[in-house]
Amino acid sequence: MSSIARRFPAEWEEQSGVLLALPHTDSDWQPYIDEILEFYAKLISAIVRFEKVLLVAVDTAAAKEWLLQAGVESSRIVFVQMPLNDTWARDFGNISIEENGETVLLDFEFNGWGLKFAANHDNQVNTKLSASAVFGAVKMQKMGWILEGGSIESDGTGTILTTENCLFAPNRNARWRHADFEAAFERDFGAKRTLWLTHGHLENDDTDAHIDTLARFCDLRTIAYTACDDPADPHYEELRAMAQELEAFRTIDGEAYRLIALPLPKLYFEGERLPATYANFLIINGAVITPIYGVATDDLAIAALKTAFVDREIIPLNAAVPTRQHGSIHCLTMQIPKAVPL
Repeated sequence: MSSIARRFPAEWEEQSGVLLALPHTDSDWQPYIDEILEFYAKLISAIVRFEKVLLVAVDTAAAKEWLLQAGVESSRIVFVQMPLNDTWARDFGNISIEENGETVLLDFEFNGWGLKFAANHDNQVNTKLSASAVFGAVKMQKMGWILEGGSIESDGTGTILTTENCLFAPNRNARWRHADFEAAFERDFGAKRTLWLTHGHLENDDTDAHIDTLARFCDLRTIAYTACDDPADPHYEELRAMAQELEAFRTIDGEAYRLIALPLPKLYFEGERLPATYANFLIINGAVITPIYGVATDDLAIAALKTAFVDREIIPLNAAVPTRQHGSIHCLTMQIPKAVPL
């Protein structure tokens, strides 16, 4: 047996900052670049109230000028310049673990969600950040398999929550099944167990059912999840089956989880149903930044999350624009633990 003890921290543990990659015109954001940058200004402003932002941009001089014009406080922003394909930092950013009490940044292979989109630049972001010394002397480890940060949730005590639909999807880790992933989770994350969801998806979701669109740990005993109460909605049966799976799960102490249902928003753009979800919230120091969409279910979702995070400020942020590209707040961000200096 290895003497290395690893732990995968929960998102609610203290952070030094959040990684963001700034949208640019040479990408799918081009048709509404002004709208997405306006959203980013609001997101960055919300984060820097509580912690720093590590902002990767294709042109840092232009990014600084944009932030100045937008009136965003930049004293808590660290800028790094490099090429980018896109902006989904959750899925190409380092996943942080603890190894014998020291933080290690794991750099997994990112291949554009199973070769759906170009990722040649995004897959190099972590290597370039490490070379820039922005993380100081913190160790980074290259990993030999494909994993996206949005596909796994941790409770910080050895439980990983994930979905079969994503991890078994084509063009990621060919022919891997439960035992292969569970062995890798134990080896690389120190996981004691894996909770697998076999049901649940959102229409037009490019990620093949990332867990951060469906079910999220809020604390050791609480899971917030996407629910649908409309039998006419095409999501109804799958999300009902997912809820039944969550009801059968038990905490590491053998107790039923406290489950908090989040309504399923109905959001459309140019006639397409978007994969909007309130589960794509970001936990930061002292706050939770939660997506809203300008629809009737927003208030219900905010109220539900207030019951899940009674000791944190709930900051609603309209994420209708980023959802046009099939992602939301959690997808765009990756937390950086306190032990990593910025």
